[in-house]
Amino acid sequence: MKLLEGKVAVITGAARGIGKAIALKFAEEGADVAFTDLKADENFLATEKELQALGVKAKGYTSNAADYNASQELIDRIVADFGKVDVLVNNAGITRDGLLMKMTEDQWDMVININLKSAFNLTKAVQKYMLKQRSGSIVNMSSVVGVSGNAGQCNYSASKAGLIGFTKSVAKELGSRNIRCNAIAPGFIITEMTAQLTDEVRADWAKKIPLRRGGTPEEVAKAALFLASDLASYVSGQVIHVCGAMNT
Repeated sequence: MKLLEGKVAVITGAARGIGKAIALKFAEEGADVAFTDLKADENFLATEKELQALGVKAKGYTSNAADYNASQELIDRIVADFGKVDVLVNNAGITRDGLLMKMTEDQWDMVININLKSAFNLTKAVQKYMLKQRSGSIVNMSSVVGVSGNAGQCNYSASKAGLIGFTKSVAKELGSRNIRCNAIAPGFIITEMTAQLTDEVRADWAKKIPLRRGGTPEEVAKAALFLASDLASYVSGQVIHVCGAMNT
């Protein structure tokens, strides 16, 4: 029996990187997968095909997770197509780094809206369906910098710290209906985003990590799988650090 057999999962921002790794891992474990991204580019179409090749029902949806009304419509469409939603992974996120003294209002607003408001939008949308079925698992993608902060990332850190507070509050609100809500705080994960850094910067990061290496999207996906599945049936309101002991 696969861990997510018979379940329907929604994953935002999943055409690449950590989101895609989560989508693939969930599909491998039997979940039908609905994923979103801003546009149906090559990565989006390739992800949809890869998921379908795993023998599950899978469909990509273009949607802006930061748009409240679009998020409500998206979940209604997914439920119409898939019949239900058992798991929501709020993964959509961006960075617009810069020191506070140079940060623009647009850089602040964009990161808060896409990283934090999107989780409110999608959670609000799936809540009504999960409440009716009296079950569900919500996984929010935070970050170690949401716990410890990071110079040059006050907008990103604030959005990820906000997700932790949101996670803990939702867990307390919805627990009586058997709906769990947890967060994952990845550390230095090797993705397209971190690949843009210089070798020197990446090496410096590795020195700060007790496991002496960056993590992989697949390693984050395994933590998401645990939280989404019944293996974590009594785990709620928690922040799981996937960081190689970088943040202890």
